[in-house]
Amino acid sequence: MVVETRIATEAVDVNSIISKLTESSREGCGALVMFMGFVKGVVEGNEVRSLTYEAYESLAVKVMNDIANDLLKTFKVRDLIIIHRVGKLKPRDPTIYIFVTAPEREEAFKAAQLALERVKHEVPIFKLEERSDGSYWVVGDRRRIPSSRS
Repeated sequence: MVVETRIATEAVDVNSIISKLTESSREGCGALVMFMGFVKGVVEGNEVRSLTYEAYESLAVKVMNDIANDLLKTFKVRDLIIIHRVGKLKPRDPTIYIFVTAPEREEAFKAAQLALERVKHEVPIFKLEERSDGSYWVVGDRRRIPSSRS
């Protein structure tokens, strides 16, 4: 069983994680679901120049770990990895990675989707969006509040 949660400052080597997790097939797993979020180039019709992610790292990792452990109890999954990036990211840069292995694909998909929603709403990671029309703090996954930088 692999359970990993962390904050990263660089892009993640997805292929090495997939290689590690496909070993779960020996334990009866037949599904690996991977979600990767990335910076959008346009939001609300405005060009996105960058997203700056900041985290209260020790608490963020603890909350992500609590989420992972809850999901392991709720769904029939074997491995769960959640990695969130921090720093100033440009459009197309990866922001979050979620990997889930399970014996059945339905459980892996459900666990991955819930992991994403819970990370977006529970983990103390803060996002400043720099756009062609100003700067906005992004709360949750859609609400934008103008920054004093605007």
